[in-house]
Amino acid sequence: MRNLELPGRSPVHAPNGMACTSHPLASQAAIDVLKAGGNAVDGAIAACAVQCVVEPGSTGIGGDCFCLFSPLGSTDIVALNGSGRAPAAASVDYYKNAGIDEFARNSPHAVTVPSAIDAWSRLNNDHGRMPFGELLGPAIGYARDGYPISSRVHRDFASSIDLLKAEESTARIFLKDGKVPAIGQMHRQSELAATLQAVADNGRDAFYRGAVAQDIVSYLQSKGGLHTLEDFAAVEGTYVAPISTDFRGYQVFECPPNGQGIIALLLLNIMSGLERNGDDPITADRMHQELEACRLAYQTRHLYLADPAFADVPMEQILSAEYAASLRAAIDPAKANEPPVDVDLPRHKDTVYISVVDKDRNACSLINTVFWTFGSGLTAPGSGVVLHNRGLGFSLDPASPNCIAGGKRPLHTIIPGMVAKDDKVVMPFGVMGGEYQAFGHMQFLTRFFDYGLDIQEAMDCPRFMVDPFTGEVEVEDTVPDAIKDELRARGHRVALAEKPVGGSQAIWIDWEEGVLTGGSDPRKDGCAIGY
Repeated sequence: MRNLELPGRSPVHAPNGMACTSHPLASQAAIDVLKAGGNAVDGAIAACAVQCVVEPGSTGIGGDCFCLFSPLGSTDIVALNGSGRAPAAASVDYYKNAGIDEFARNSPHAVTVPSAIDAWSRLNNDHGRMPFGELLGPAIGYARDGYPISSRVHRDFASSIDLLKAEESTARIFLKDGKVPAIGQMHRQSELAATLQAVADNGRDAFYRGAVAQDIVSYLQSKGGLHTLEDFAAVEGTYVAPISTDFRGYQVFECPPNGQGIIALLLLNIMSGLERNGDDPITADRMHQELEACRLAYQTRHLYLADPAFADVPMEQILSAEYAASLRAAIDPAKANEPPVDVDLPRHKDTVYISVVDKDRNACSLINTVFWTFGSGLTAPGSGVVLHNRGLGFSLDPASPNCIAGGKRPLHTIIPGMVAKDDKVVMPFGVMGGEYQAFGHMQFLTRFFDYGLDIQEAMDCPRFMVDPFTGEVEVEDTVPDAIKDELRARGHRVALAEKPVGGSQAIWIDWEEGVLTGGSDPRKDGCAIGY
């Protein structure tokens, strides 16, 4: 339990239902849905749709979605991969012949076909209770009538002003007289409201066929994109078998590749064989252990992680106890050993994660993304859809497992999580923050299970990780200077993180007491709400 005389927030407790998101309006939308008879899937969809309006730098309907859903708290967990694919015409030869040797952030070639709306519709149709159109109502209202800019959202706008200015359609929607909206200022997205209303009235096909798809495709083609109406019409999320590992007597579930959940499980397997260092996770010894595990696990990510329909991903080997033991044995307690950093990985970082549990103990762990802040920065002018840049997860190197190909899914960073014990789900959880997410899953769970921090304290605790592109150790400024100096003495190249590292949400289900306990990351504007 935290010191109540210090600034901070306590976990939220409630008996009936709970929603944890990174924006209060989204959490409230989910609770309203639960009270109206919707289940956890419905609540998560409603919350996510709101966040696609009120957190436009972090997520949007021009992005992707993954979900883990536990019906009635059982371990018969449903996993949905709603990540988009490259246009059918995409090939290494095409880009080579066009003189393109890398994808720029704001290139149309960085845009895969957005799949979030399809994922929401499929989840609602197969597992929800309320009509899909009703779930979009709160988001439509905020887009049409306006929403106040919150503190973290303002920071994301301000950090992206050059990107927002660079594209006329984006600047017109998100800037006023060339300036970002102020904290507390109302902001509207009328084109997006009309698009959401069309989807509410006519279902997911209103996005993937007809005027909206035509607007997006013609816009991307005008910039040289290979996208076609046929690519949009072919979008279909995929139900997949979740993967898992045991950690401290609990079963931790993740979605399989092309997402990096397998790397989160690998990190847990590595850490499971290490003793806890002291009573505090923020010590030089413990941080050194985690950082070395991070280097090794992310090198595995570089070597193997890709779309398994196009590349051989040795999942059984990666999740084996022997593989984790071999990596653990490579950790030198006295010094940093940096693997090569000439990695070819997607780089950063904006996503929203949502946990919802309803009165029947259905549990939903859902994550939605535009990747970088405001994604590609490209906004389809008629529909108001900001397009993500998940194509940066592809490579143009034919030897890479993530070499681009038509219909292929890129390496994806977003990963919903779920924890179970004795055949009952006890916690949907997730961590935002691009490549940090796999490492963040390990940090959150080890702080919760190994160090006994409560669900909120485990999120509040200072964060750090190895940048897989530079080998530099990024630490939040709440890590004491003396510890940073100790890490430097062991060979770590330590630098302050440019912004707060990630975000997180989680809900613990106490089956015996019938109580839900939620936490929401202070690095974002959101909250846990229960009833």
